[in-house]
This record gives sequence, C-alpha cells and structure tokens, in this order.
Amino acid sequence: MIFFITVMKALAAILITNAHYSGVYPTDLIANGGLLGDVLFFAVAGFVLVNLKYSFSKWYWKRLIRVYPTIWIITLIYIGLGFYKFDGWSISEYFLFPTYYHFIASIVLLYVPYYLVINNKKLKNNIPLVMLVIFLIQIVIYVFFYDKSFYHIDTVREPMVRFLFFQSMLLGAYFRIKKSKYMNYNYYINWLLLLVLISLYFVSKLAFVHFEYMSPYQISNQIVLFFVLYYLFRCFSGIDSSLEMLPLKIKNSINFLAKITLEIYLVQYVIIPRLDHIVFPLNWVLITAIIIIAAYLLHIIGSKVSNILDVTRYDKLSRNVTGGAEY
Repeated sequence: MIFFITVMKALAAILITNAHYSGVYPTDLIANGGLLGDVLFFAVAGFVLVNLKYSFSKWYWKRLIRVYPTIWIITLIYIGLGFYKFDGWSISEYFLFPTYYHFIASIVLLYVPYYLVINNKKLKNNIPLVMLVIFLIQIVIYVFFYDKSFYHIDTVREPMVRFLFFQSMLLGAYFRIKKSKYMNYNYYINWLLLLVLISLYFVSKLAFVHFEYMSPYQISNQIVLFFVLYYLFRCFSGIDSSLEMLPLKIKNSINFLAKITLEIYLVQYVIIPRLDHIVFPLNWVLITAIIIIAAYLLHIIGSKVSNILDVTRYDKLSRNVTGGAEY
C-alpha cells in the first residue's frame, strides 16, 4: 500500500477548501493555497492512473462515470434550491462541458493526452523530456501570445493553467514509475528546500498581485509552484513507511477525507458564502462540518449511480459481443 499518496490527496482537498474560505477568517491572507491544492490533485491523479488496463474508450468511460453522475446530482440539487442560476451558464455548461467546476473541465480534457503519453512506451519512459517539451511550448505561447499586462496566470478558468495541470499529472506518473527510487528515502535537505520554495511561491504571488510592473515575469510563479510540487512528492514519498505507522484513528480520518475529495470540492461553493458571516471561529467549525457531511452523503449517492452506469455499460457490451449470453 502507498499511503503517502492518500495523505497528499487529503491535503489537496484541505488546501483547495481553505482557499475558498474568503470572509471566514479574520484576514483573507489565510484563505490561500488553492492552486497548490489543484496541482496536487492532478499529480495524484497522474500517480494512481499509471497502470492502464483498458482500451482508451473503456478507460475514458470509466473516468467520466466516476465524476459526472456526482456533478449532475449536486448541480440538480443546487439548481432546485435556487442557488445556481442560468444567468451566464447554460444547461450544457452546467451538466456537460465545461461545467461550473473548473477542475472537472480541465481533467476531462487532460485525460486524453495523459492516456496517449502513458500508453506509449517510449513517451512513458521519457516523461521528464515530455514535460520539458510541453514547457517549451508553454513558453512560446507565453512570450508571443499571452497577455502579460496584468497578473492572471494562476486563474484556474484560463486555458494557460492547463499546461501546469498536465505537467503535474505527468509528474505524478513519473513518481509512480520511479517509486522505488524515492519511497522511504527521507532527506532533511528536501524538507528544507520545500519550505524555502513554499515561502518563495507565496511571497512571489503577493508581489505579482501588488506590483503591476512585475507582471511580465509571472510565468516564474508557475515554475516555482512546479518545484514545490516536486519536493512535496520527494518529501512525502520519503516518509511513506512513517505515515503508515500513524495511529489508526488518524489514518482513518485521512482515508475518509481522501475518499470524498471530489465531493468536498463540489459542495463547498454554496455552503461557504452562506455561513461566513457568523463570528470566527464558529463559522469555520459550522462550514467545515456541513461540507464534510454534505460531501459524504453526495459520495454515497454518486457512487451508487456510477456503479449502476458502469455495470449497465459493460453488460450491454458483453451481450452484444456474446450474442446475448450472460456471464
């Protein structure tokens, strides 16, 4: 079992949710770390999906039915309750693409090039080179076509950020392929570098926000973030055996959060702004508790629907292939 990746998945959910807690804390400076959480999510996805077992159509279908039924359920609920309106969003955008949720829009696109890379033995064995080529393409677009007049490179609904998301998926895949090289090799220098890089990332982010003349160099913020992600993987993979020895109650809590990360992401948009006016820290406690409960209930319902769709899809395929015979 590789427990460190479960820890990182739970950490991603915490970081993204925390970034949405604007108005909850006494200062919004605390409500930060969302893009770091996003790249962690994509890296975790890349890590766990390395071992391709199906053709692309079957593999892609399985990926889609893991997310879309849950999206449809929560979106229908929020529309029914009047929280979501159709001012600026169409039915197809809410339910199909790009969806109200930027993470889903990005990952359903990036699944395609991810599969192409991992399914090609030569590309899979040279992921660092693939990432370098992608970065060079990004640099060309950044230099010649990107609007650098203001800081917006970390805006998650902009196409430019998907270069970083895809590189994160490939980085996760790289660590899965090379896990014997990194797992349980813990070095203090890696933790020191991680701390320095995280500090540099947030300081640079503040600088780009407050000093407009620095905006032509905003690509450097993504570069630093990528190395933050790299050292997060180095550090946490290096202590996997120690993480496995955590008390059972702590491990169960981490597993629980990791299991409902998608649902935590989907339910929070409505819950947070409706309770942030309550005095701190009571607002934080109420919001967090309601998000977790709502996410767990959504997970139960969404999982049942996804399982039904999965069985229905491949039962039909089996009957077509075998002339109607049952297994």
